[in-house]
Formats: sequence, C-alpha cells, structure tokens
Amino acid sequence: MLFDRPIGPRERVAQGLWAAGWVGVVAVALWLRPEAQGHGTHEQLGLPPCPSVLLFDRPCPACGLTTSWTALIHGDLGASLAAHPLGPLLFACYTVWAWLAGWGSLRGIRLDTNARWFNRSVVVVGTVFLGFGVFRAWISPSFRSPQESVIARVLIPSNRD
Repeated sequence: MLFDRPIGPRERVAQGLWAAGWVGVVAVALWLRPEAQGHGTHEQLGLPPCPSVLLFDRPCPACGLTTSWTALIHGDLGASLAAHPLGPLLFACYTVWAWLAGWGSLRGIRLDTNARWFNRSVVVVGTVFLGFGVFRAWISPSFRSPQESVIARVLIPSNRD
C-alpha cells in the first residue's frame, strides 16, 4: 500500500517539500551545462572537485551523478549513462518518490515510507549504488581531468600523475 493514512499540516508540508525539492533539482539541472569529461558539473555551483578524485585519482560512488542528471534533463541519455550508469535509474526513483509525495501532500494522505517493500527497496538500491561505486573505483583508469590534476599537484605536492 503506497499511502496509509491522512496527514496533518506538518506532514503535508514535509511531503510537499520533497516534491518542491524535485522541482528545484530539475531547475538547477536545466541551468547547468553537463561537463564533457563526465564529472565535475557540480563545480558550476561553486562546489569543490571531488576529494576522491583529487586524492586518489579514482571516482567516489557519486562521481558523475550531477553530470548524469543534468545530461538527462537536457535530453542526452547517452551522456547521462556515460557519466554515471545508475544516474537515470536513480533520477527515475527520485522522480517517482517526489511525485508520489507531492500527490499525497495535495490529497492530504501520507506516503508510507515505513513499509517493508519500501525499506527493502532502499537497501537494495543503496547496496547496488555503493557496490557499483567500489567496482568503478577499482577498474577506473586515471579519472582526473587536466584541471583536477593541476589542483591535486598544488594541494598534494608529492602527488605524481
């Protein structure tokens, strides 16, 4: 059962915020430009490069997700999959979750996130995500962009590319 009971104003706002968050993510992704190297799009928001890339020259499990979602929002499924193969699936999950939460908020009913099927789904998706991230870090060749290599040399003087 997706929805389990009527909700009060506080829960209604909380569920509405999930839907509003999705709208915000889509708006930001429309504003961003997917990086051709497949990662680093988040830096357009003023965020630093991924520490895993700088320190270890390997991607973290989330490397490429912003680029993947941005490419997907811009209609480029190939670039989205290349940036992070799980990106479109994770965005689809987030989209469904946010739309259901928003619909529940509008209708005044609670999206049941304490159901066994939901909790198991979160565990499965999280395990696949982290497992894939470890596997990708293990098999990835040099992952730094030329700009990230310069930053790594400045931050970590003993670093050799």
